[in-house]
Amino acid sequence: MDGATAPTPKPPLDLLIAAPRGFCAGVDRAIRIVELAIERFGAPVYVRHEIVHNRHVIEDLRSKGAVFVEELDEVPDGVPVVFSAHGVPKVVPAQASERGLEFLDATCPLVSKVHRQAERLVDNGRHILFIGHRGHPEVIGTLGQVPEGAMTLVETIEDAERIMPADPGNLAFLTQTTLSVDDTAAIVAALQRRFPSIRAPHGEDICYATSNRQAAVKDIAPQCDALIVIGAPNSSNSVRLAEVAERAGTRAKLIQDASELDFAWLAGVRTLGLTAGASAPERLVRGLVEKLQERFDVSEREIAGAIELMTFKLPRALEVA
Repeated sequence: MDGATAPTPKPPLDLLIAAPRGFCAGVDRAIRIVELAIERFGAPVYVRHEIVHNRHVIEDLRSKGAVFVEELDEVPDGVPVVFSAHGVPKVVPAQASERGLEFLDATCPLVSKVHRQAERLVDNGRHILFIGHRGHPEVIGTLGQVPEGAMTLVETIEDAERIMPADPGNLAFLTQTTLSVDDTAAIVAALQRRFPSIRAPHGEDICYATSNRQAAVKDIAPQCDALIVIGAPNSSNSVRLAEVAERAGTRAKLIQDASELDFAWLAGVRTLGLTAGASAPERLVRGLVEKLQERFDVSEREIAGAIELMTFKLPRALEVA
């Protein structure tokens, strides 16, 4: 015997990983648009607003030659500019055209669908009650598709209960694509109760990826002592995932990557849930698993939910000949 002590065994941790999770088709498309624009036009390619809400994606694209700005007047003449996946007000591409800028629109097609519905409803004389979060880029972009005053923002069920439209018999509602399915249903129910003739959108505005990721969290949360969501704090769909878990009675934490993991927060946790928002790359999930393995004997299981096969076409200017 050399006197060496045996290593202390790691405590067991059952890790339930939600599926689907992470990148959706709109995020994949937006990132690919920036990458192809850099290949096609050469660096720098300017991007108005974060292409998606994830600092790791932004840093990766910046290293390839993307330059991120908040407003179009920060883009110099003679260089291409990409509009983010969240969409932009109509005035932005109009200003780009006036300056002769080459621009590529990376707006998620499901967000664009909401934009077109808003235009048609206003053209038909409807006033729109838009359910969303004030200040979010998608909301700013959608409000900017129609004349000022043609759309009223509804953020909460309290807003839905107290709003007093000028013409209550001539309303329609639309929603931000990354909302809580349950919260939105409650707001819609209140609006339909108060305004029975309000016109609903053609199909669900909340996107398939948001709905699927929330459903996956609902599936695993009751089995978990705690749940971690990987995503940015300014990512609406990521924040909603943590809220969904907490509503199911499971404490949840939103972190951007493994560096933000607080092992003290995991004290007493035997079963941990894990998911990622729609703009979080899978490598961040794997990085967190590796971090957990430093302290725990991890038993990892993926809990499969909806299968996602959605893909979106690239802008014509970037299509491979």
